[in-house]
Amino acid sequence: MSYFERQTPRGPGFFVIFILMLVSALLGGVVSVFVAPAILGDSYPLPPAVPGPNADRGEPRPWDWPQDLEHLVSPGSVIAEKVSPAVVSIVNYQQSSFFRRVVPSSGSGVIFDGKNGYIVTNFHVISGADRIEVIVKGTEKYEGKLIGGDAQTDLAVVQINGKNLEEALFGDSDQLRIGELAIAIGSPLGTDFDRSVTQGVISALNRQISVSSGANQEITLNVIQTDAAINPGNSGGALVNGRGEVIGINSVKVREVGVEGIGFAIPINSVKPIVQELLNKGYVSRPFIGIYDYQEITSQMAQWYDLPEGIFVGGIVPGGPAEKVGIQVEDIIVQIGGSNIKTAGDLQEALKKQKVGDQIAIRVVRKGKALDFELTLGEMPGS
Repeated sequence: MSYFERQTPRGPGFFVIFILMLVSALLGGVVSVFVAPAILGDSYPLPPAVPGPNADRGEPRPWDWPQDLEHLVSPGSVIAEKVSPAVVSIVNYQQSSFFRRVVPSSGSGVIFDGKNGYIVTNFHVISGADRIEVIVKGTEKYEGKLIGGDAQTDLAVVQINGKNLEEALFGDSDQLRIGELAIAIGSPLGTDFDRSVTQGVISALNRQISVSSGANQEITLNVIQTDAAINPGNSGGALVNGRGEVIGINSVKVREVGVEGIGFAIPINSVKPIVQELLNKGYVSRPFIGIYDYQEITSQMAQWYDLPEGIFVGGIVPGGPAEKVGIQVEDIIVQIGGSNIKTAGDLQEALKKQKVGDQIAIRVVRKGKALDFELTLGEMPGS
C-alpha cells in the first residue's frame, strides 16, 4: 500500500451501538420516574378525563338515551319519536252548494286523553264541518265527534272511539324562557305530510295577534312566538319543549312576502281551562253584553267621519242585556266599567274581568251625545 493512501478507520460495531442505545433508554426512564418529580413537584398538568357514554352531563333529559345510539341521536329526534304518535291529522268535510260537492280541508290535533279518545285542536280546523275524520299514526282512521268549540279562543275538543291511544303530556307554559328549544309537530299541507317535525326556539312570549276565527269574527289571541316552521295544516298541532311536554297548540303564522320564521301557538296554560269547560259543558261560559257585527272605529276613521274611537255596534241580540237597557244599533261603545274601549281587544279584556250576572257601567256615544247604562251581563250562548 502506498504511503500516500489514507486508511479509513473502522467504526464501532453494530452490537456496541445497540448496547449504548439500550443504556440511554434505561437512564432516561430512571430520570423521568425519580428525578423529574423532585424537580417539578406534582404540579405538571394531566390530560382531562373523557366522560363515558353514560356520564352525567348535568342537564335534564326527557328520556333515557339508547346506549348504542347515543352518539347518533339528538334531543329533537327522541322528543319527536315520543310525541308524534299523539299528534293526529284532522280532515274537515264540508258540503259545497255547488253540485253538493264535498270539499275537505285539514289540520292537526293532539291526543291528551288516550283512554277516552279526547283531542284538542283549533276551532277553525273543525268550524262548519259536516263530518270530521281523524287519522292516527298516518293510517288509522276514525270518525270524529265534536265535543265543543270556542271561537274566541280558537280551541275545540274532538273525541274518537279508539283503543290504546298514545297521549301527550301537557307542560307549564308559564315557565317558558325565550331562546329555549321548541319543536312543532303537525300535518302541514294535508295528510300526505302528517306528523312533520320542525325545530326552532321560543322567539317571544305574550304576543298579541288579531286573527279571523272560524265564526268569521276577528279575535285577539295571546300567543307564544316561535321560529319553528308552522304551515297551513299545522294548526291544532303540538308545540313541544325540550322535556317532551306540549307547551302550546300551534295556531297561525305570518303569511307575508319576505317574512319567514314567525309562527304562533296558544300557550298550554291558556288551553287547559278552556278544554276543561268544553268537556264539562260543550262551550265556554263567559259574559256577554248582547251585541254582534261590531267594528272598531280607528283613530283614522274617527278623523275622517268625526266620530269617537270605540266599538261600533252593528247588531243587537234580541232579548239580550244590551237591548234590555236600551243600547241601539250604531251606538259607539267608548267605556266599560270605567275603562276606555277603543279596540276589540279592549272589549274582550274588559269582559274577561267580569262574570255572568255582574253589573257593569257602559258608556256609548249616540249621534254625538254620551249616554250611560247599567247593564247586567248575560251568558254567551254556546258556539
